[in-house]
Amino acid sequence: MRRPYPLRAVAAGAMLILAAIGVPHAARAAEPIRIGELNSYKAQPAFLDPYRKGMQLAVEEINAAGGINGRPIELISRDDGGNPGDAVRVAEELVTRERVDVLAGTFLSHVGLAVAGYAGKRKVFFLAAEPLTDKITWADGNRYTFRLRPSTYMQVAMLLPEAVAANRKRWALVYPNYEYGQSAAETFKTLLKQAQPDVEFVAEQATPLGKLDAGPVVQALADAKPDAVFNVLFAADLARFVREADNRRALENVFVVSLLSGEPEYLDPLKGEAPVGWVVTGYPWYDIDIPEHKTFLEAYRKAYGDYPRLGSIVGYTTIKSIAAGIAKAGGTDTEKLVDAFEGLDVLGPFGPFTYRASDHQATIGAFVGTTALRDGGGVMSDPKYVDGLSVLPSDAEVKALRPAQN
Repeated sequence: MRRPYPLRAVAAGAMLILAAIGVPHAARAAEPIRIGELNSYKAQPAFLDPYRKGMQLAVEEINAAGGINGRPIELISRDDGGNPGDAVRVAEELVTRERVDVLAGTFLSHVGLAVAGYAGKRKVFFLAAEPLTDKITWADGNRYTFRLRPSTYMQVAMLLPEAVAANRKRWALVYPNYEYGQSAAETFKTLLKQAQPDVEFVAEQATPLGKLDAGPVVQALADAKPDAVFNVLFAADLARFVREADNRRALENVFVVSLLSGEPEYLDPLKGEAPVGWVVTGYPWYDIDIPEHKTFLEAYRKAYGDYPRLGSIVGYTTIKSIAAGIAKAGGTDTEKLVDAFEGLDVLGPFGPFTYRASDHQATIGAFVGTTALRDGGGVMSDPKYVDGLSVLPSDAEVKALRPAQN
């Protein structure tokens, strides 16, 4: 007669069977949420190095708190080359090879538009973190694309009250000659003309991105004898423009309104050469009294031993937004995630904001102030936070801006 298995062996065998059954379930429960992020890291390091740190801080905070429904976040970043074609190829690799659950990122507007188009065709969730062109949420908007930062239209509208109050008649414009710069210039001309019908646009300089020949550009503006300038240049182009205008004294007694020029990424490198009296959008991290920002500032300084830039805010809030959306959706199913993002409420370093269902634009705002010198460097003085919702078209107006099929 065959001897029966000892009780301990039977128990051990049962435990092994149960463990074998349970392992896949446990693995599924702990499977990371994979965020595929692409950006122009080599082309725009001033903004995107702090942006990457902001993302990493958010990932660490979320994972330290147990992840999202028990699942940790895994961030997979790639450089998009600053080129639309390369960006689409990178997005495809992230989706097919890396099998990411969502896409996020991009900086340059024409690159963001390319990835948004890809997301719409492939039905992949995409959170455009930084690109500002209005087309992303309006003319070229689609069900699968959302945008975090205040758009070109929004930031121009934030600056418009100061431009109108200045009551200057002869305006000149200077901007980088690609989607962001072109749309900013057109929006400014349209909105200012509506508010001040007698305004004249006496000069317009569209310059190659990152390749500004500042001397001829500044001289052309000076020759037009404007009494006001709308500037859209940023990064190294902005620095070249400011220094050349100062050398030639081309903007003396000229009122200047400037997009993004109060962001530390672009203002700080100018140091004592920073312009004085420009009305700008930006990020005065040193003068923000919002409780959520104080918490963020302390955590960022503790993590990196440095102060944040606006890129830090954008990166951090991008990850926090995706986490909030996945938590609301109960997972990473694309259709459920899109539904969750429509009307999603998020608490960021600038306080609460919402992703609108009508156009997928976040209502996060921006700061408007005037440039000044303090302790040998440029700052924003008297900054005021402008809520994004206050400068957005109504949901009814969006219907005329956004394709019905999307």
